[in-house]
Amino acid sequence: MTASSIISIGDDRDNQGLLSAPATVKAGSIIGTQVTPKPTVIGLYGISGSGKSFLLEYLRQKLSPAEFILFEGSDKIASLIPGGLEAFHKLDAQDKSNLRGQAIDAIRKESHDSGRTAIVTGHLMFWKEQDASGQLVYTSNDLATFTHIIYLNMPVGLISQRRLNDEQKDRIVMSQDHLRRWQETEISLLRNLCRENHILFYGIANADTLQPRIMDLILHFQQPSTVESNITRVQAKLDEILALPMHDDLETVLVMDGDKTLAAEDTGVLFWETLARAQPSSVTGSPLHELFSSRLGYSEAAFHQATLLYEEVADDKQFETVCDTVAAGIVMHPQITSLLRLAAERRHIGILVVTCGLGHVWRKVLERYKLSETVYVIGGGRIKDGFVVTAAAKAAVVSQLRNAHLYVWAFGDSPLDLPMLKGADQAIVVVGNKQTRSRSMDEALSKAMKDGNFRAQQVLLPSQSTPRLDEGRLPLARLDDRLFIESVMCHRRSVQILHATDRPAAQLLTTPTRDASISGPALRQAHGLVGQYLATEFVTQLIGLQEYNIPHVQGHQTTGHRLRNEEKTSIVALMRGGEAMAFGVNMMFPQAMFIHASSPPDLKVHHVDQQRTIILVDSVVNSGKTLMQFIEHVHGLQANVRIVVVAGVVQADVVVETHPLADLMRRCGASLAALRLSKNKFVGTKGTDTGNRLFNTTHLA
Repeated sequence: MTASSIISIGDDRDNQGLLSAPATVKAGSIIGTQVTPKPTVIGLYGISGSGKSFLLEYLRQKLSPAEFILFEGSDKIASLIPGGLEAFHKLDAQDKSNLRGQAIDAIRKESHDSGRTAIVTGHLMFWKEQDASGQLVYTSNDLATFTHIIYLNMPVGLISQRRLNDEQKDRIVMSQDHLRRWQETEISLLRNLCRENHILFYGIANADTLQPRIMDLILHFQQPSTVESNITRVQAKLDEILALPMHDDLETVLVMDGDKTLAAEDTGVLFWETLARAQPSSVTGSPLHELFSSRLGYSEAAFHQATLLYEEVADDKQFETVCDTVAAGIVMHPQITSLLRLAAERRHIGILVVTCGLGHVWRKVLERYKLSETVYVIGGGRIKDGFVVTAAAKAAVVSQLRNAHLYVWAFGDSPLDLPMLKGADQAIVVVGNKQTRSRSMDEALSKAMKDGNFRAQQVLLPSQSTPRLDEGRLPLARLDDRLFIESVMCHRRSVQILHATDRPAAQLLTTPTRDASISGPALRQAHGLVGQYLATEFVTQLIGLQEYNIPHVQGHQTTGHRLRNEEKTSIVALMRGGEAMAFGVNMMFPQAMFIHASSPPDLKVHHVDQQRTIILVDSVVNSGKTLMQFIEHVHGLQANVRIVVVAGVVQADVVVETHPLADLMRRCGASLAALRLSKNKFVGTKGTDTGNRLFNTTHLA
C-alpha cells in the first residue's frame, strides 16, 4: 500500500510539526482489506474552522441512529490511547500515523458489522502560516475505507471569523490569504487522491444551503451503488418508456448515442466551456478530460463523479440555464434528423437516445427539432436522474430490448458504444471528422472484429469524413439510401416462442400422449386437453385478450375476457395429427372459424380474407418442412395476417435462429406455442405414428 492514498482522521490541533508526507501504516492493520464489500463511510473534510464539528452535531439530530453512525475523528483517536489527545500529541510521527490508521479501521469495522453508514470528520493537513508547506496527516488505511468525501469549501472570510469567535478551541490567528491557500491546496490534492483511489468527491461552497444540501447528499450516498443496481435503475427507466401506450405495437427500436453521433458536438465539453464563460472563477482546465484521464478512466465511478462535478458547480437553476445555452448551439446531422422523422411516423418503430452525456441537453435539443414526443432520452448528469449511463448500461438497454423480442438498430461513434453495438441486430458506426472523432475507435473496432463475430456498417457524417478501417471490414452505408431506409422501416416482428417444457403441467399432459397403451378416443381426448392448455396459457399471451360485458350471477353486468379478435380468428387443423389438438384450441376460442387442411392448397382466400389471426395446429413438428409450406401459403394469401403455430412437440433444432423455419417465421411475423421442445430426433412411422395412434389405424400402416 502506498502512503499517498486518501484522507485520514486527524485531531483538531493546529500546532503540528512540519512533516510533509504521510507515514505508511502497516497493511496488516487494515480490517478486511478488499475481501468484503466496503461499507459506506463518508468523510467530512475542510480546513480548521470550516464547520465540520458543528455540521456533525446537526446530522446527529437529523439522521436515524438505526441507519447512520457518526464520529468526530479526534474523539475516536482519543478513545484508543490512555491519556487521550494529550498523550497522542506526545507520540512520534509514525506512532501517530499508526493510531490514526487504527481509528479509521475501527470505524470501518463498526460500520461493516452494524450495517450502518458511517460519517467521519477528519483532516487532510495542518498548515502553520509561517511554514512553506503543510503537514499531511492522511494514511494508507483511509484508502481502504472512505467511499465518499464531502469537502466544506466555505468562504475564507467566514472561516476566519469562526476561528476568531471559537471559545472552545485554541485557534491560531491566520490571515485570510493563508486560509485561502490552505483550502485551495487541500481541494486540489484531495480531488486527485480521491480519483486515484476510487472515492467520490464533492465540494460544497454555499454556506446558505449547506445543511439541506449535505442531507440530500448523504441520503443519496447511502443508497446502494453497484454496477448491478445502476443497471437495474436504467432498465426500470426503459420499462417506463416501453410501457407507454404509443409503444404497444413496437417491432423495431433505434438506439442512438448522443454526443458525436446525433451531432458533431460533445454536450459535456460545451457545458464546461459555457460555464467557464459565464463564471470564469468556477472552472479551471478541462474538468471532464481530467476526470476521464485519471485512474478512474470510464468506469462507473467516473460517471458518478462526473455527476457530482455538475452538481458541485451549478444548482438546478444554473444547470437549466447552461443546458439551454448548450442545446441552442447543437446542430443535429441532417441525415440523422431525416431518419428519425421517418421512423417517428411509424408506430412499429421506437427511438431511444441512450447517452453517457447530458440527458437534459439532448431532451432540449430534440424538443427544438420537434422530436421530443417520439424520441425518448435515457441519460444522466444530475443526481435526481437516479442513474448514470455507462458502456455496460448501454449494452443492458439493447439486451433488454432484444429480450422483449424487438429488433434493434444501434448507432454509436466511440469505444463506449461498442458493447451496445455488439448486442444489437444491426450496428451502425457513425464516423465524424478525423480531427474530432474518437482516436481509439479504429483499434477497438479491429479488436472486436478479430475477437468475436462482430459485424457493422459505417456512415460518414459529414459525408466528406475519412472512413474508418476499410470497406471490406466496415462497409459504407448511407442514411438517405432508399434500400437502407426500407431495411430500417420495414415490419420485422421477432419470433416469439413459448413452451412449457420444464413445467409440471407439461409433464402431466405429456404422459398419456407418450403412453403406448393409450390410443383412439382416449388419446384424442389427451390431445384435446393439450390444445386447451396451450390456448389458455400461451395463445392468449401471444395474441392478447379483449374485454366484453357479461351478466353476473348477482344480476348486474360485469367484465369478461376473450381472445382478441376471436371472431376474426381461423383455427387450422393440420390433418390428421393436428385435429384433436385443434378441437381443444377451439373449445377455448368458440367464436373462431375451424378449418381442416391436409395440404396448404386446402386453405382458400375466403378462409383468410378479413381475418386477423390464423392458428395452425399440429401435434408434432419434426423437420418443420410441412409447417413452412403452410406458413408461406398463408402469408401469400394475406401478408398482414398474424400467424400462430400451436404444437404438442417441436424439435428444438427447428426453432434456433439459423434454421429455415425460424427465419421464415421471423420474416412472416409468426409465433409458436408448444407443450415441449424435444432434442429427441425420433420420427414416428407406422405403429408409432401419432396420426395412426389417434385413429387406431396402426394395423393399416
